[in-house]
Amino acid sequence: MKIAFIVQRYGTEILGGSEYHCRLIAERLAPKHQVDVLTTCARDYVTWKNEYAEGTDRIRGVTVRRFANAKARDIQAFNRYSEWIFTSRHARDDELEWVRQQGPWCPALLEHLERNHHQYDILIFFTYLYAPTLIGMRVAPHKSILVPTAHDEPAIHLEIYRELFSTPAGIAYNTEAERRFLTTHFSIRAVEEEIVGCGVDLWQAQGYQRDKADDGEDREESDGEPVRDEDRPPSWRPHLAGRGVIFRRRHRLHGSIALYGGRIDPGKGCEELIEYFSTYVQEGGDAALVLMGVKLMPLPEEPFIRFAGRLSDQERLQALEAATVVVVPSPYESLSLLALESFAVGTPILANARSEVLVDHCQKSNAGLYYADRDEFVEALKLLMADHRLRAAMGRNGRAYIRKNYRWDVILSKYERMFARLRGGRAARFGGRRRARHRQRRVLPRPSSRPAPATARCGGGADGTRGRGMEPRGNATSRRGAVQRDHAQVVGPSARHTDVRAATRPARDVRRRLGVSARAGPGSRPRTARRAGDRRCGRRPARSDRDRARAA
Repeated sequence: MKIAFIVQRYGTEILGGSEYHCRLIAERLAPKHQVDVLTTCARDYVTWKNEYAEGTDRIRGVTVRRFANAKARDIQAFNRYSEWIFTSRHARDDELEWVRQQGPWCPALLEHLERNHHQYDILIFFTYLYAPTLIGMRVAPHKSILVPTAHDEPAIHLEIYRELFSTPAGIAYNTEAERRFLTTHFSIRAVEEEIVGCGVDLWQAQGYQRDKADDGEDREESDGEPVRDEDRPPSWRPHLAGRGVIFRRRHRLHGSIALYGGRIDPGKGCEELIEYFSTYVQEGGDAALVLMGVKLMPLPEEPFIRFAGRLSDQERLQALEAATVVVVPSPYESLSLLALESFAVGTPILANARSEVLVDHCQKSNAGLYYADRDEFVEALKLLMADHRLRAAMGRNGRAYIRKNYRWDVILSKYERMFARLRGGRAARFGGRRRARHRQRRVLPRPSSRPAPATARCGGGADGTRGRGMEPRGNATSRRGAVQRDHAQVVGPSARHTDVRAATRPARDVRRRLGVSARAGPGSRPRTARRAGDRRCGRRPARSDRDRARAA
């Protein structure tokens, strides 16, 4: 099967967010399917500047086709326009202009999709927000799957997105909370819906033993027996045998660590995180706040703040393992890979209670706490930092939660089921629609329960009016018009609500009485109307030239 992923950015340097989610899914599907990624040349989501080379690339088994953006984003002008459109009355064209200013604006990608979509069996669009999804979804909605990564934010309430969520044939939700939000606020008409999410590997430390005080589950190897020091390989070093020691030594970190990973951005709750953590320190907390990821805001010069920068996938997991607590401060999340990866390495989380998704994760896993204000943040962080037995129990719960819900085999099987149902159901569905339309064209209205007078059956009523279909040949035009009116009544605006099977049965009686061919459509002329009428009136039917020739 050939699958195309459409996403606004793509690359191994892009960590976190829907782009990282898309890459993980694409790489896992690539061994079994032919996978293409259609994306832009942008690396920075703030400006959408073209940084990657345009053309085709190969990244970890996935073919990546990049297209140049038509323009970069003026973030100041966009912010002013956003403030206006979210607070003022506006038209649909204003919303489309907002999408263009938001970016990435990449007509070349959309043109390529328009020309080549027939080459792909499935189209998977990641995140609802940007133009490649909003406009690209219209190209082939019957074979499109939307991974919305949606949450309650001002942009999602624009009218243009109401149309988007009713367009795709399939929707792959990340969580039950996301599904609940979208089905409550939008009209979902997808044929296939599934809560899928993203797979997470259960992180295994690099052969060294974990700290016994923190985690008793992982002290043993796969055979269930502890590994003795004399059985270790020569490369093993006792001073590197602790949990997260490699990351701590590399960044010269000591003591307790509160870690955040992702975009260091006010929109991700980082400003609030620093404010709350400052209060924690002022009240006697002695932990360090370590920030890893791309810095998109200035950081205060405080001794308790450490910036680790952008890390590789392996270093990222080492950092999560080294952390005492992982903080997830974003109020807007549709899945939170940061939380899931923390669970996978056995580290508890402290999450923002304004995100329904994060609260669900904490409650279902029993592997984290959540806060609604500054005081709750400080008290919860103090508790987690002080109680290593609580952290160990939460760590075990988090790993069990990932093992049950987010193993890769579980996630990929859900995608495969969606592919199979979408491809199989598409042919049957459209074939059924064609057959239904064909039947509807032949359906005539239900005959009246009141019998028509005999004179009307023969073509003339007592009051001089003509009957419905038994007129003499000279009135064929009016007879044809009556059939057309009847057909229009059946296949008019309410045709989709007509029970075709039920309507077909009385239609047979009507055709037999009118002498209409079973294949007659709108405007067709009854072939034997006059003869049927003549017989009913007791007259001998007129012989046609063909009958005379046959008799001769």
